[in-house]
Amino acid sequence: MIKDTLQGKRILLGVTGCIAAYKSCLIVRELIKRGAEVKVVMTPSAVEFITPLTLATLSHNDVIVNTFPVNQKNGTGVTTWHIDYALWADLMLIAPATINTLAKISYGFADNALTTLVSALRSPLTIAPAADVDMFNNPITKENLDKLEKLGYYIIYPESGELASGLSGEGRLADVNKIIDSVELILSGYKKDLSGKRILVSAGPTYEDIDPVRFIGNRSSGKMGYAIAKSAYLRGADVTLVSGPSSQNIYPEIKMLKVRSALEMEKAINKEIDKNNLLIMSAAVSDFRPIRTSSNKIKKEKGVSDLKLELNPDILSTLKPKKTKVVGFALETEDELKNAKKKLAEKKLDMIVLNSPGKESGFEVDTNKVTIIRKDGKQIKLPLLSKFQVANKILSEAKNLL
Repeated sequence: MIKDTLQGKRILLGVTGCIAAYKSCLIVRELIKRGAEVKVVMTPSAVEFITPLTLATLSHNDVIVNTFPVNQKNGTGVTTWHIDYALWADLMLIAPATINTLAKISYGFADNALTTLVSALRSPLTIAPAADVDMFNNPITKENLDKLEKLGYYIIYPESGELASGLSGEGRLADVNKIIDSVELILSGYKKDLSGKRILVSAGPTYEDIDPVRFIGNRSSGKMGYAIAKSAYLRGADVTLVSGPSSQNIYPEIKMLKVRSALEMEKAINKEIDKNNLLIMSAAVSDFRPIRTSSNKIKKEKGVSDLKLELNPDILSTLKPKKTKVVGFALETEDELKNAKKKLAEKKLDMIVLNSPGKESGFEVDTNKVTIIRKDGKQIKLPLLSKFQVANKILSEAKNLL
């Protein structure tokens, strides 16, 4: 079993005063579940929405709200807590961050416990804003966000949807899972280094219908391809995902094209490929399809004699990209390197990822063990990692192609 990337990491969570403050409980719970140690600092207005006791109970640490003690009648406790916290942390996350706090950090204000801590911070700072749509779209807010990004802070932009006011639009705090993914990304040493790039990813299986109730498919869950798409988005790319049937969730900002069969996937890939700088073809496309699809359920006694198959198109072999770089996947169970190198050459790929199936790698699991083979012959053999970590290793190598 591999060690979770967040295991043992020390994370400061800043909570500011808006209705989304209740989601900070979910963030603390997920970070703790993955083995991180969490300390919380709140603004005075945040306690109007959620109690410090709640976050102290969930984090197993005291919560700081005020820069100074409430009173000094019983003496003083000499401490430079903001310096101690700043030196302690591996990362600070502010979620949710109000537009007021964004403005204060942007201009270096240190007028409460949270902004004072930010001024002393040595670790990376990740900020997840939340606000009503007009507040978020205010030009001053946009200007402050641009300034914070130029200063090197990682911004997890809010999503669009129904807001507390009853209005709909951009401003809703990013999904908790996306926030946790962003924390892992930053703690793994990655940043928005794919900004301005357009990346096309294929994922999942294809299903080839036999009749209205049966199909030919494979065990692909789509986890690897979805991890690549998410990682590419978090690193700043404009991402399109072509996915066969999968139960995996994707970020709403990623353009999703749902397909079912290999022919549908081939059509979607060919339509999109020249709009992108990079194609990562991680889908497990079915090799065969029935010659005929019955409009009625085939009776059991006729099934064996009636089922005849033909080859599906080899999508990678038929692609004719103009400028798009192409990364393929190869799942092999024998002569792995030999067959992967052969596929790399025959299909004129720029890079190939050799997938080694096993109990902890390959289909339907959250981990993978791969070897990345470049066009120049260089091989990067990775140990067993989470698919999110594998995705980022692949993207870092693929970035060199662009």
